[in-house]
Amino acid sequence: MTTTLLSTAAELHARARAGCRAVVMTMGALHEGHATLIRTARALAGPDGEVVVTVFVNPLQFGAGEDLDRYPRTLDADLKLAGESGADVVFAPAVDEVYPGGEPQVRITAGPMGERLEGASRPGHFDGMLTVVAKLLHLTRPDVALYGQKDAQQLALIRRMVRDLNFGVEIVGVPTVREEDGLALSSRNRYLSPAERRTALALSGALFAGQDRHAAQEALRARAREVPATRARAEALSAIGESRAAADAHAVATAVPGGPAAVRAAARQVLDEAARLDPPLVLDYLALVDPSDFTEIGDDFTGEAVLAVAARVGTTRLIDNLPLTFGAAS
Repeated sequence: MTTTLLSTAAELHARARAGCRAVVMTMGALHEGHATLIRTARALAGPDGEVVVTVFVNPLQFGAGEDLDRYPRTLDADLKLAGESGADVVFAPAVDEVYPGGEPQVRITAGPMGERLEGASRPGHFDGMLTVVAKLLHLTRPDVALYGQKDAQQLALIRRMVRDLNFGVEIVGVPTVREEDGLALSSRNRYLSPAERRTALALSGALFAGQDRHAAQEALRARAREVPATRARAEALSAIGESRAAADAHAVATAVPGGPAAVRAAARQVLDEAARLDPPLVLDYLALVDPSDFTEIGDDFTGEAVLAVAARVGTTRLIDNLPLTFGAAS
């Protein structure tokens, strides 16, 4: 399809609108993860709607020493991928179009949730992110905006901003897209050498280890509920890998089988091993949090949670996460 490249909000506002406008916000260097977002936007907008992809490298969300200057700018390739994925418009404004008076004096503040995890590692990052998202929502005027779940804390903050400040837009999260080896797709993956990439696989490996431990725990709990409180219960539990000594019917029926602590431990073991590789993985954080506020969950937690990790390999910082459901809500 023919994709139109626009650089000013006036050009975008002059377009005739019919049906739903779906917006995908990016900083360019588009990859298959972005393509998935755009294809999802196309499906939501329908044949009569419009898909707008923004390409803007936002200086406000880069801290001192971060990679603003070397962040890849690949507009021609971005335009091609966006068009192939179903975009009608690529909106690629200059910095002075988004911030016509220079850096804005009034900004969105992310609040306490923006000071945790990514916010603690990158002070001011989420304030800059929310400020530009708010500006781009006003400039593009969408009915729906789509964001990747790989940036789970970012997605949670955008949803909170839209709700708290009464933005008239629907926010849709799209699942993380991974490469064949499990590494979450990211524009920063191109910075990794072959050796660094091998080490970086520990991020997804740790998440999958935590997920596997969680699945085993939930299977044990389900089996404990189903098997009668007799010797057969102990034998059934033993058969799925639990020792007979740990298979007391009352203990299994009433205890949380490992819980969040066991999930964290399984993930941590993979990360600790990666710290001894060459090159090593340097862990920033491993967290198991409540997605409503990104605080750590306790061992009695039930409901939706996010297992999140961030680390550096060489000079490249990467993040990843997986959603998990604990207890009665599963």
